[in-house]
Amino acid sequence: MGENVRALSDDLDTVRAQLVELIDAVGAHMRFDAAVADFPVDDMNRVIPNGVYTPWHLLEHIRYAQADILDYIRNRTYLAPTWPDNYWPARNAVATPTEFASTIADFRRDQAALRDLVADPSTDLLATIPGTPGHSILREIRVVGAHNAYHLGEFAILRQVMGTWPADRTS
Repeated sequence: MGENVRALSDDLDTVRAQLVELIDAVGAHMRFDAAVADFPVDDMNRVIPNGVYTPWHLLEHIRYAQADILDYIRNRTYLAPTWPDNYWPARNAVATPTEFASTIADFRRDQAALRDLVADPSTDLLATIPGTPGHSILREIRVVGAHNAYHLGEFAILRQVMGTWPADRTS
């Protein structure tokens, strides 16, 4: 029995490490910091070609969705925001450079909170989150990881189309 418990513990450590990598976008995904690095603030409110939102809108959406999932995991009195109104800024909303920087800082803060939660050995990744229809932290981290990867890829393409990558960018 001791061997089985040790093997299960090792397996959970592996899952925990892989979820931290998913949160940090290690591996096949672009990392958040790489996607936003050297973004010209003069372009943060520019609507993408043939689009309806700006780079800031997209980053704010990613930030908000991640913060919402963190709240869903932590808050037993959680109330779901209205989709899509509360998940995207208004189409005519513009950010100041300070608000743009805050979006990035808030994303990083919540990303770190998710990382810390998953890395904590006392966190039961498989337990059902109370008050949910059977959702676990494992599920929610997979959701946020997929959502972030999707939209960060979109942001990278947006930068390519807008010509906002630094001229000396190599990766």
